[in-house]
Amino acid sequence: MKPSVPPGPPPELRFKPRTNLAGAVRGVWRARQLVRTLAERELRARYKQAVLGFAWAIVTPVALMVAFSLFLNRFADVPTRGVPYPLFAYVGLLPWTFFSAALSNGGGSLLANSSLLNKVYCPREVFPLAGVVVAGVDGATALLALVGLFLLFGVGPTAEAVWVPVLLAVQVAFTVGITLVFSVSIVYLRDVRHALALVLQFGLFATPVAYGMEAVPERLRLVYSAVNPLAPVIDGYRRTVLFGQAPRWDLLAAGSLTAVVVLVGGYAYFKRLEGGLADVA
Repeated sequence: MKPSVPPGPPPELRFKPRTNLAGAVRGVWRARQLVRTLAERELRARYKQAVLGFAWAIVTPVALMVAFSLFLNRFADVPTRGVPYPLFAYVGLLPWTFFSAALSNGGGSLLANSSLLNKVYCPREVFPLAGVVVAGVDGATALLALVGLFLLFGVGPTAEAVWVPVLLAVQVAFTVGITLVFSVSIVYLRDVRHALALVLQFGLFATPVAYGMEAVPERLRLVYSAVNPLAPVIDGYRRTVLFGQAPRWDLLAAGSLTAVVVLVGGYAYFKRLEGGLADVA
């Protein structure tokens, strides 16, 4: 006879991890100084002994702008409503570069700081959030080139740019949510780290960065905006800053809903898997 398997513990004694997102957010707020410290450490390590220093934050979007202007726009003839194409492309590149840098920095942050996970008690999300902050600093630096383009072409932002903070909130919410998902997934499944570069390369061309929203058929724009919230955000930046128009509120509402779902769901997913990070990192 096979030995009987002892029954498991009664249901009332079984451990069931619970996620208190409100309490977790309060914990992150209390650890905000640590986020700042980690971001400062990353910035100093990145630009230490670099001749150009923070100017490297401008090189990537400017180089892509030049490449798009010389090759893509010449052959595709992207409609820009009279706005110079370099300016049109750069306004799209700024939010994309922030998203890409945040996902690259924050996505690998838990692995990069694995030595600290078993030594320091802190909310684990401070590491990917620090990566987002670093991307934000680089993005703010890259705005200097946008100012230069305005001066070069003799134009300036329109009065409708007052809607930029709304667009920025949607952009940051979606970026933070996606970064949290990738950061914890990479620890448990290392293949995700290799797939991330491919996802970002595909996303650059699947998002209206080098082209406008007009390239997407009107009947598909609402679904497209819900699937990719960066699309209505980038379109909104161009409409408000360059064209003097309000954002497409229907498209932005669809993107905002997805961004909120990704942020809340991504944070819950992160906290759900947080307990085993020290064992597998």
